[in-house]
Amino acid sequence: MAGGLLSFAHPAISISGIAGNIISFLVFLAPVATFIQVFKKKTTGGFSSVPYVVALFSCVLWIFYALVKTNSGALLTINAFGCGIEFIYIVAYLIFAPRRARLRTLAYFFLLDVAAFALVVGVTLYAIAPPHRVKFLGSVCLAFSMAVFVAPLSVIFKVIKTKSVEYMPVGLSFCLVLSAVAWFCYGYFTHDPYVMYPNVGGLFFSCAQMGLYFWYRKPSNAVLPTTADLGDGGAAEQQHHQVIELPVHTVAILSVGPVPVLGVHKIEVRATDQQTDVIKIDKPAEVIEIVATV
Repeated sequence: MAGGLLSFAHPAISISGIAGNIISFLVFLAPVATFIQVFKKKTTGGFSSVPYVVALFSCVLWIFYALVKTNSGALLTINAFGCGIEFIYIVAYLIFAPRRARLRTLAYFFLLDVAAFALVVGVTLYAIAPPHRVKFLGSVCLAFSMAVFVAPLSVIFKVIKTKSVEYMPVGLSFCLVLSAVAWFCYGYFTHDPYVMYPNVGGLFFSCAQMGLYFWYRKPSNAVLPTTADLGDGGAAEQQHHQVIELPVHTVAILSVGPVPVLGVHKIEVRATDQQTDVIKIDKPAEVIEIVATV
């Protein structure tokens, strides 16, 4: 089995496939920290379910592709796990989401994961001749994967605009680099362009994020007031008027998990009114979501 998960006759395929499975396994588990917070708070807040619905659709597409192509054990195993974990995320979201968000999630699920996938299956089996099914289905998977990999562009533009990388998930970017390399090698060794080419884009965008992180990363130069000499009236009066100085474009980050990896992060941009020394919120918190697929 040249495309199997473990093949002593093709060690390069086995190593790249197992490495891709391990790294993707960890990436799929990354949102667990987000849902632990959801369980504790009994609400999803303003978090969106779109990343999980899209990831589930990607997984079922790759499973169907692996079944049509045959001899693709590495793709089957990781995407089967991905289907299970993404479905659990969606169910958990439906349990704790507000009514409007719940109805919207159900609409996304039936339109994408049910109707769209049924359309792909129907066209593949009944409108495409058997010799061309792998090419057609592979093209669909490639196009969808490239569209998903473009998602980090919003984060890249945000970093360039604000010159701040405080909310950039560098840990996720590093994992995606490793994942893209592993799956690119798997596609190369199995002569599968539909697995190989999407990961070229994934590698590019992940490396771009890491490059921006190290380019814009700056040490904190915040000047914090001290609490010494509180008994001294003059010192206390001076401390009252002391202002915390932060770099330009600094943002305050409220993360739902202890580690800034794959998941959902709330970002609140704060600014100081120089006349009143009162911190105010210039704009409401916005939600940035990132998903990763095989």
